[in-house]
Amino acid sequence: MANPLDRDMFQNCQDVVAPVRIGDKWTGKILVCLGDGARRFSELRVPLHMVTPKVLTESLRAMERDGLVRRTAHPGVPPRVEYSLTELGHRMREFFMDTVCAWNASTLPEVLEARAAYDRRVSA
Repeated sequence: MANPLDRDMFQNCQDVVAPVRIGDKWTGKILVCLGDGARRFSELRVPLHMVTPKVLTESLRAMERDGLVRRTAHPGVPPRVEYSLTELGHRMREFFMDTVCAWNASTLPEVLEARAAYDRRVSA
């Protein structure tokens, strides 16, 4: 049996008002899309066609609020808005996405087998 969990195990972990958007559905994909430079909203919609414009806007705003994305409005008619990664966003992309993608690539067969084994157990 495992040792009991320590009630102070997160004592040295900084609390935040809301978690940084790492594990949500779209942040990782947005990080990848902006990895090579600034993009307009319409450019982001091409690979992210499965997300509604409303949810993409909400995700970009939340990432901007967390300091991961910079929104730059250029004057003109119509106004042109571009999104780019901040230094913090680049660091998150390197740390999070590169690590997650490498982990996925190296463990995908194990994950798929675990899912199949679970499905066999549950459906039996």
